[in-house]
Amino acid sequence: MRTKGLLGCAALMTLVVGLGWLLAVGRVQAHCDTMDGPVVKTAQAALGKGDVTPVLKWVKPEQEAEIREAFKKTLAVRTLSPEAKDLADKYFFETLVRLHRAGEGAPYTGLQPAGTVEPVIAASDNALETGSVDGLTQEIVKLVSNGIHRRFAEAMEKKKHADENVAAGREFVNAYVEFVHYIERLHDDAAGQTEQHAEAQKPSEPGGHQH
Repeated sequence: MRTKGLLGCAALMTLVVGLGWLLAVGRVQAHCDTMDGPVVKTAQAALGKGDVTPVLKWVKPEQEAEIREAFKKTLAVRTLSPEAKDLADKYFFETLVRLHRAGEGAPYTGLQPAGTVEPVIAASDNALETGSVDGLTQEIVKLVSNGIHRRFAEAMEKKKHADENVAAGREFVNAYVEFVHYIERLHDDAAGQTEQHAEAQKPSEPGGHQH
């Protein structure tokens, strides 16, 4: 096990700013499914201007031709009537999101309504839109600090009784492992080591860090 000291306030701030806020891939991808997510917002603006270029960044090069064709058809149909516009736009949104998710190796399960984005993800988008990460950083610092303190307190409490009997000892070990691994995950995410560390912990590979 790699030994890590407790994170000081300055180290914690640095850690959190560089953190992806521990967002699982699935959550980020689900964000791109929503009607108020960045993919659909880009598509809405592109349709309004009649220029497909801005949406192409959301798909792989090999998907570009399909998006260009869908965009062309959408522009032609959406001028027929308000109803046709709504249907055509939705068709394009669904096509774009489906291809985007396919490019990320994720299944497409349909467009999600606006307002379903998790607050922390919405805050991340807002930081990029406003050009300031201060509010987001403060919120994440608070959440991470609470997570560290809670696990630390539980481990310390269990440690007091760890030698009373085997069951109590095992409870301490469980709390200890949870505390240390939480710190380790935070550190590795901040240092950009998540993928490398995950590889090193594969059970099939000897020498991986496991408890």
